[in-house]
Amino acid sequence: MASLATALTATRAQFSNDLTYISGMAPKSANNPAHEKDGMQVLSREDTESLNLCKTMMKRGECPPLMVVFDPVEGFTVEADKLIKDLTIITEYVGDVDYLQRRENDDGDSIMTLISAANPSKSLVICPDKRSNIARFINGINNHTQEGRKKQNLKCVRYNVDGEARVLLVANRDISKGERLYYDYNAYEHEYPTEHFV
Repeated sequence: MASLATALTATRAQFSNDLTYISGMAPKSANNPAHEKDGMQVLSREDTESLNLCKTMMKRGECPPLMVVFDPVEGFTVEADKLIKDLTIITEYVGDVDYLQRRENDDGDSIMTLISAANPSKSLVICPDKRSNIARFINGINNHTQEGRKKQNLKCVRYNVDGEARVLLVANRDISKGERLYYDYNAYEHEYPTEHFV
C-alpha cells in the first residue's frame, strides 16, 4: 500500500490542485482556449459549478474515494475506494504550464497536452513533475490490444472553463471499489508509445 503523500514524496513533487504558472514558463495569459486548432468545448455552467464544488471540498480535506497503491510492475497506481458512478469528475490534471516547444525533448513521462494550437508556438502542456495531484498517478492503457482497451474506465477531456483551458479526467462507466483507474494517453494525438504498457 501507499498514499498520495508517499507517491509525491517518492517523485519529489509538491501537492497542487491547480494549474501553476511559473516565471520563465508559459504565462497564464497564454492559456487561451481560442488557440485550440479544432476548437474547445465550453464546460456548462452546471458542470463548472460541480468542478468548483469538488475543488472547494478538496481544500476542506474532503477527497474523492481514491487510493494510491504501489504495484511492482506498474509503479504507483490509483484505485477506487468505493463505487464511482459513470460521468463522475475524478480530478483535474494539474501541474506547471509550459509551451510544448520547450518540452519536446523533455524525458518526463507525465506531460499532458493542454492546448494543441494551429500555431505550434502557442501549444501548451501540463508538466506535473514538480507540482501535481493524484492525476499524475493514474495509469494509461495499452491501446494496441483489446485487453488494454477493455481496462479503460476514464476519459480525458479538455474544456474551456471560464475562458481557461483545463483537462479533466471523467469516469466513462461505473467503477467498482478496488478497481484501478486507467485512461487512454493517446485519446487526442496518438503520439505516446503505449505498446509496452501492461
